[in-house]
Amino acid sequence: MQGSKEYKKQRLQLRGCRALCCSCRLSVSSSEGAESSNSERFAPISSLAHAMVQERLEQMISERQGARHEQRKKARVGGTKFIVMMAMEKSSYDPREDFRESMVEMIMANRIEEPKDLRGLLNCYVSMNSDEYRGIILEVFHEVCSNMFLCCKCH
Repeated sequence: MQGSKEYKKQRLQLRGCRALCCSCRLSVSSSEGAESSNSERFAPISSLAHAMVQERLEQMISERQGARHEQRKKARVGGTKFIVMMAMEKSSYDPREDFRESMVEMIMANRIEEPKDLRGLLNCYVSMNSDEYRGIILEVFHEVCSNMFLCCKCH
């Protein structure tokens, strides 16, 4: 009875997890009986191969999860931009030119290229200035973006 349990346990170990590493035959040309004796003789090798494959699978899974985590982290960090603007009360003889200089400076200094970031910058200018300048801000912003971004795509 004890020998029977040992035999079943050993057979279970030989079968392994039915993954590619454990279900492969040691010899394709061998008969069923010869295969059985070979399997028993190479049991330590089979379990070692199984352990090595399982270790490699775990490593591959953790590498892939780590890569995904890094991509998500970069997307979060790369997708978030903070633009710090300070409002200054300024009297101007040429508000159009002052807005133009300020917008170009902000776009260049903060390396703003994405449409959503440009919209955010425009919203800052509109919200920080009085309504009387809204039309000028919109016109100048359109000119600045056209000059900076459309000219770059033509070349």
